[in-house]
Amino acid sequence: MGRRKQRSIKSGMPPGSLVHVGERKLDRAAVSIIEYGPDELREHATLDALDHASLPLRWINVHGLHEAELLAGIGRRFNLHPLVLEDILNTDQRPKVDDYGSYLYIVARFFHYDPGTMSSSSEQVSLVVGDGFVLTFQERPTGSFDPVRERLRQDRGRIRQLGIDYLAHALLDIMVDRYFAVLEQIGERTEQVEDQLMQAATPDVLQTLHQLKRETLALRRAVWPLREVINTVTRDTRFFRPETLPYLRDVYDHTVHVIESLEAIRDVLAGMLDIYLSSISNRVNQEVRVLTVIALIFMPATLISGVFGMNFRSMPLLDAPYGFLLALGMMAAIATTFAVVFWRRRWLR
Repeated sequence: MGRRKQRSIKSGMPPGSLVHVGERKLDRAAVSIIEYGPDELREHATLDALDHASLPLRWINVHGLHEAELLAGIGRRFNLHPLVLEDILNTDQRPKVDDYGSYLYIVARFFHYDPGTMSSSSEQVSLVVGDGFVLTFQERPTGSFDPVRERLRQDRGRIRQLGIDYLAHALLDIMVDRYFAVLEQIGERTEQVEDQLMQAATPDVLQTLHQLKRETLALRRAVWPLREVINTVTRDTRFFRPETLPYLRDVYDHTVHVIESLEAIRDVLAGMLDIYLSSISNRVNQEVRVLTVIALIFMPATLISGVFGMNFRSMPLLDAPYGFLLALGMMAAIATTFAVVFWRRRWLR
């Protein structure tokens, strides 16, 4: 995951202070505007174009959240609460939905997974859904919303006919579908690690297991509150018309599916960790058993040599011509007997 955001820079500031909290991912912020109706669409790249907008529906997207003055101008134009602007600038928000009367403020997260480094990254996405407009704020351009833009441009499906609430649904649906893509990649990596674990429990496997557990934990922290966000939105009839609510309920079902899949992967990882610990414990037990068997094989030889090494004048076999060879024979015979017994009991295999 990325570096932790530092909230301490806002310590002591009043609520609503416009201070960017997080990593600056762009040199300069950019704005894209799409105004559209059932039969027409126009695109702009400056906020001044809104002064001459004539189409009923507008989607304003902002890339880059470090320019507080730009966000303050958008806030004045759409009469956004200072706390909303503060939350947009603070990129460490948990998914939530706030009702400000004339608009809804929604926070969600986009996740991206890099199979090469086996690490995920996330970015905050803020949505403001109002009467005839949707505002989206992203940390950087990722192309994740491009399919929605293409649907608007080509007038595919119902996106132009069903109004601004359907556009908000389409954006939420894109974000939830992104979780499926990340889960598929993590699931494939989990299967690979499981195959490696069945072959040998190495420290590299343990490191990969812990990394996958961290990634799934980060996903869980984002998707669990998102479920409540979608559930709350599906009950809102002021900003979402009855025609759009079935589509939102479908997004909610997808969110539940993501959570169930995520919990299944977490259970598999927990089971793999138990298997790893059991394998290590079994390996240690086998090594200790081998060492114990070797010690038992040579223990009689140590006993015999210790007995004949005692400093007594009268001892059996001390004066015998073949006493030394006889002692060695006894040692070899007992050691061989122990070795055969342990081999038959599969303690040396």
